[in-house]
Amino acid sequence: MKEKLNLIILEEIKSLKSLLNLLDEQFEYINKNNVFALEGIVKKIKNQNAHIAKWEMERRKLTGKRAMSEVIASFKDKEIEENYIKIKNLLEEVKLQKDTNEALIRQSLGFATRMLTLLNPDRTPKTYGPKGLR
Repeated sequence: MKEKLNLIILEEIKSLKSLLNLLDEQFEYINKNNVFALEGIVKKIKNQNAHIAKWEMERRKLTGKRAMSEVIASFKDKEIEENYIKIKNLLEEVKLQKDTNEALIRQSLGFATRMLTLLNPDRTPKTYGPKGLR
């Protein structure tokens, strides 16, 4: 079980590194405002997420309902511990990059909305009623 779990962890590390690279690529496309490339990278990110989920399901089949930290501690194996720490660090990096990309996309959307509002202002008449309200 220990060797199989370590194999699964190593595959998850590869998959997470690949996802992080895709998110970095997405970051570049966001900065360059390359909408068409962004559409293509979204499909790749979804596929990579599915690949990670597959390995995660394999790991859960192997460990059952036990927490990973508990399983890792029970093995007392330095290599598995180090790989588990790598996964945790990679997950933090992926989360940070994903949050950064989402914030940049929201900022770009907000800017585009404001520009559209300036270019196409509210066309209702600017008159006031008897109470001083529109």
